[in-house]
Amino acid sequence: MSERTAATENPASRGARAAARRMAATHGAQLEAQVEAALHAQGAGSGARAGQYLDADPVALGSLIVSVASLAWTVYQDLRTRTPSPSRPVIARRVRIELPADGRTTPEERDRIIDIVVEEVTRNAEDGEQA
Repeated sequence: MSERTAATENPASRGARAAARRMAATHGAQLEAQVEAALHAQGAGSGARAGQYLDADPVALGSLIVSVASLAWTVYQDLRTRTPSPSRPVIARRVRIELPADGRTTPEERDRIIDIVVEEVTRNAEDGEQA
């Protein structure tokens, strides 16, 4: 494993990687590399913010996963100021509302991706709190 900066080692990046591993069987083995490329571009100061897709067609799904993960982590942290354990359905609902549709995925596929990424990001956040 290469050395990673603190920016790439938060629950959002770990959750994005875990989600890519889960979805690789459906979307192809290259998905993990696409997510790594999107994480690298985000960490390299590409200017991408949570909820903003990176503009690269070959890694569009990887960029979507990273965008969902970044936004889910932001929403999770925001909700933590109000409740110690925000529910995944509430986080997923906010992500669906705040993340613009990309037009490349069906609404059903987008929802499935959001659910998987939110699950992985919150799992990583909760695991980090217990460590």
